[in-house]
Amino acid sequence: MAVKQQAPYLHLAELTASQFLDIWKHYDSDGNGYIEGKELENFFQELESARRGAGVDSKNGSFAEKMKEFMQKYDKNADGKIEMAELAQILPTEENFLLCFRQHVGSSSEFMEAWRKYDTDRSGYIEANELKGFLSDLLKKANRPYDEPKLQEYTQTILRMFDLNGDGKLGLSEMSRLLPVQENFLLKFQGMKLATDEFNAIFAFYDKDGNGFIDENELDALLKDLYEKNKKEMNIQHLTNYRKSIMNLSDGGKLYRKELEIVLCNEPPM
Repeated sequence: MAVKQQAPYLHLAELTASQFLDIWKHYDSDGNGYIEGKELENFFQELESARRGAGVDSKNGSFAEKMKEFMQKYDKNADGKIEMAELAQILPTEENFLLCFRQHVGSSSEFMEAWRKYDTDRSGYIEANELKGFLSDLLKKANRPYDEPKLQEYTQTILRMFDLNGDGKLGLSEMSRLLPVQENFLLKFQGMKLATDEFNAIFAFYDKDGNGFIDENELDALLKDLYEKNKKEMNIQHLTNYRKSIMNLSDGGKLYRKELEIVLCNEPPM
């Protein structure tokens, strides 16, 4: 049986964006968006050995103790798993473009605002050319110098990270994986996604006058209903934040069917 090769690059003092991605893909072997369980043990073991090889002192202590300390330091939301944004803080990624994203689109509200700006055709996707504009603006905002080849590399890297079906575009929920977990309200809806006919029925119920949009109060009632229907605990503060974030997709306080469908449906509208 072939021995699984150690991930490359762990010994480097600085990683490029695409090297970071190679490491991620090596350890997130089941592609579920987390390094966990056996994957996590392998990662920690190989990181330790790469650091020793690079002359970085490793503390004495048992594997379990060191692993526990490591998780306390980096597993920010204490779920026992390492997600991509947490890994970006562990590894010395060049110009850390993931952290750059998180500093400048740090909240789900800002993320939704940015999404609305770049999903120019309201397709529920950001195409490769729209993504390039999005990243270019982001780097300017962060005062990061970049040239065309670097911008191209970042665009391709983000696509490789999140374009799971290889169609050259990213859906809203794929892109939102760049957000810190506690900010990613879209993850909260993962288990509550609606089929198109369910969505149409619930939207029609709240769009009483049939004009094709709902306002913030109606959205509030709709979200509460969705939580109750799915028997989820509801924190009023979180609900308020989700509502505000979703309303960033609205047009002057009018939230149209298509925008809400992007958030609540399994598949973005065609």
